Amino acid sequence: MQLTADFKLKAVKWADGFDYCCVLDSNDYPDPYGRYDFIVAAGALSMIRCNADQAFTSLKHFYDAAPGWIFGILGYDLKNGLEDLTSNHPDGIGFPELCFFKPQYLLISEQGQLRVEIGDPDLLPLIINRPIQQNTEPAPSKLHIQARMDQAAYLEKVAKLKQHISRGDIYEVTFCQEFYASQAIINPVETYISLNKQTPTPFSGYLKLMDKYVICASPERFLQKKGNRLISQPIKGTAARGKDENEDALIRARLRSDLKEQTENVMIVDLVRNDLTRSAAPVSVKVEEQFGIYTFPQVHQMISTISARLNEEVHFIDAIKNTFPMGSMTGAPKVRAMNLIEEEELSKRGAYSGAMGFISPDADFDFNVVIRSIIYASDKQYLCFQVGGAITHECIPENEYQECLLKASAIIKTLKGTQ
Repeated sequence: MQLTADFKLKAVKWADGFDYCCVLDSNDYPDPYGRYDFIVAAGALSMIRCNADQAFTSLKHFYDAAPGWIFGILGYDLKNGLEDLTSNHPDGIGFPELCFFKPQYLLISEQGQLRVEIGDPDLLPLIINRPIQQNTEPAPSKLHIQARMDQAAYLEKVAKLKQHISRGDIYEVTFCQEFYASQAIINPVETYISLNKQTPTPFSGYLKLMDKYVICASPERFLQKKGNRLISQPIKGTAARGKDENEDALIRARLRSDLKEQTENVMIVDLVRNDLTRSAAPVSVKVEEQFGIYTFPQVHQMISTISARLNEEVHFIDAIKNTFPMGSMTGAPKVRAMNLIEEEELSKRGAYSGAMGFISPDADFDFNVVIRSIIYASDKQYLCFQVGGAITHECIPENEYQECLLKASAIIKTLKGTQ
């Protein structure tokens, strides 16, 4: 059976009827490394939920006890169990730092062909013939979106971070800010459908864990394992879309040759290479592509691709642990950058800048970077999204602030459209 837009819409709404679900959608972007077009995991036969201490060890035991498909999220603050770090900022969401579940049902589209991987083989026609249910959720509230820090505070903090760079404490740091709304009532699945329509991306996703939601329009792959090969594709370098194809071509060329953007990208590529070395077979880490320019609905992005061959003596989950959190969301040197992130940011990152994805029965996996995402807690009626950028010696703070607003634009437009 072929995948259609109508089926995707019905499948997402069907999955949302369960307490636990995960939707991963490539939105038909060409991806030489990806395997699946569209995945829907619904219902939880079993699950693991834990905080930073021993999280990766617990995940390893959960998977090894009964290898099979699992879906879930690795929160940014798992860093506290990997290094001598803390997270003491306000947290309006209360997202679990690690949560994975074994699905009751699993639908997969591969090369445009749908199949039921787990569950009743008659599930596909049941979903296709399922009428679109009328929305019975409470009416969305009027969202009052606020910035956790104003522009003046942002510029002051960037200036402090640049002083650390001048002193040689760090070379680069990814500094983020939170936008939030209290007393927020939204329909999460309708918001995801709207966001995915507004800004379709190759690592789009919808994750529901009871009353916690990730509504994700990520363009970035954190880490993939296929066979014994690891792939990471960090993004560093952003430019706004042009008014037409000619202007877009000029902007892409300018981004490709921008020394400041290249410098950011090189630093993160070096960091990712170093992280992969901890899990790689000797002399197998390789930069497949550097400074690739890729176009999305709101932005052009500079993306590099780094690969490695997994060392046979390294457990595949340790390969995730050894690269987490992703360098594109921390900085270099990594630990010192994360210390400064904690000093200067005002909100706990939680699910944001973590990773969402799956592990398969043959120990392959694919995880995105949770960016360009709305995080929502229906029990607390709290909604937030965070945006950030790389701070380097050459960066202009005012430009970095405008880049944050650009990255937030699709989310803000989506939220306004759902009210």
